[in-house]
Order: sequence, then C-alpha cells, then structure tokens
Amino acid sequence: MKNTMQAILFGFREILQWHTMKYALISGILLSGIWIVIGLLSWDYLISISSHILGWIPFSMVRSNGAWMLSAFIWLQLILLTFALVFAFFGNFILRSVSKEKYTSFSLWVALGSTVFWSVIWFFKGDYIYAQFLKLLTWLPFETIEKGIAFLIGFYIIYNAIIVSMLFVASLFSEPLIISVEKRHFSEAPVVRDHLFSSIGYTLKDSFIFILLSIVAFPLLFIPVINIFTQSALWMWLTKDTISYDALSLSMANVDKQHIKTHRKAVWFISFVATLFNFIPVLNLFGPYFGEIAMFHYFKALDQK
Repeated sequence: MKNTMQAILFGFREILQWHTMKYALISGILLSGIWIVIGLLSWDYLISISSHILGWIPFSMVRSNGAWMLSAFIWLQLILLTFALVFAFFGNFILRSVSKEKYTSFSLWVALGSTVFWSVIWFFKGDYIYAQFLKLLTWLPFETIEKGIAFLIGFYIIYNAIIVSMLFVASLFSEPLIISVEKRHFSEAPVVRDHLFSSIGYTLKDSFIFILLSIVAFPLLFIPVINIFTQSALWMWLTKDTISYDALSLSMANVDKQHIKTHRKAVWFISFVATLFNFIPVLNLFGPYFGEIAMFHYFKALDQK
C-alpha cells in the first residue's frame, strides 16, 4: 500500500507540472471541441436514441430520479460557470500575477475550489434543491420530462465519448510523456515501449465492453448513490488495462503480464483514483495522464527493487 500511495502522490505532483499538463490541455481541448461539434450536428439523433432508452424505465423512476440527474447537471454547470466567471472578471489580474509556468496549475486550483464550493452548498441544501426539481418535473407534462432527461442523457453520451477518446490519446502519447518524466526522476536510461505489448488492443476491447455494460447498467444510473458506484466501476474497467499495460511496457525491460495480476489491488486502486477526475469537468482531461504517470511510477519502483 505504501508503494501505491507514493505512486499516487507522485502522479499528483507531476500532473501539476507544465511539461506534463500540456499533453492533457492540448489533446483535451481538441477532442472536446471535436465531440462538441459532432454532438451539435447529431443532436436530434442523440435525443431520439435517449428517448428510446427512456422507454425502458418506469415513468415514476424517470420523474423521481430524474430530479437527481437535473440536480447533478446544474451542479456541473455551476462549476463551469464559476470557473469561467473567475477568469472573465479577473483574467487580466491573474495574467499579471501568475507566471506562465504556474498558470495552468492555478487554473486547476480554481476548478477544484469551484467544485468544493458548490459541493458544500449541495451537501447542505441538496434535499431542498432535489425537492424543487421534483416539483418542477411533477408540474410538467410527461413529454417535457422525457425530453429534459433525454437532453441530459445526450450530454452524458458526449461526455463519455470525450473520456474514452482521452484514454486513447493518453495511451498514444504515453511514451514521450513517460520518457520525459523518467529522465527527470530516474537515473537509468529510459525504457522504450515494447510494441508487442501495446495497450491499444486492450483499450479497444475495454471500450467495447464499456459501451455494452453502460447500456445494460443504464437503469442503475437513475438510482441515487448506486449510480455513483456504477459509473465509477465502469470507468475503472475502461481505464485499468490501458494505463497498466502502458506503464508496464515503459517501466520494465522484461515485460511480464503476470505483474498486473500479482499487483491487481494496486492497479485497481490507482485506476479508481484516476477515474475520480472524470466526475469533475475540466479536470477529467487530466485523469488518463495522471493514471499513466502514477501507474508508471508504481511499476518502475518495483523494477528498481
């Protein structure tokens, strides 16, 4: 457990460095923009699919737990709005006061602070907010409720598409990223990726399984608390193989897949921490890169011992 926690702390420290942040920012902005455009162009089709999926769920569950979904959606939007307003009103002051190297780190702290602020409000006023949304959904006709929830499902689909795409890109860029980390923190010459153990195949397989499991487990997303555990488990399944095989092939000269089975508890726990980034917009762009770095440190430490 000590090695696991050291790897996680190393991942947090390293992801706040500009030379590692740039990978997440450039790829994240580009991919998010692409998927937003795709979403806008195919929005009617997405809503049609979402409405069809809603037909599988009893109306009482849609109305009651749909209020929780609306509450969570508003929570996410307020985080993004607060983040945007801070830079809109104080952008010039921030640019004058914060160096270029620390600007991105400062942005992450603003996003984290916004998340904590609205989370505290939702923690103390969550029941009241839920009750108000439930009243709203009760007043509206069923067709409007269905369309409202279908909109959230469409947003959910686009958001997951960004997460899956980020995992692919993080895997593709893992070699230059990890080599730069290794040169700065480890004395040995960098290990070059063994392409026989490329994780792209695992990412494709897990992405397909992730889509199937997401469809099967979709009704669970309407059940408070259970939906959080369900979504976490799905994202962990999607992430663990990619980051573990990337890290293994870049940290050990003699690659042995048995290492992953032997250290599966550490692999699952690091994957869990990496998927927590996905619950916070903006920070979700950094999750796969954090996972790559933390998992690399874990296996590299083992190889040195």
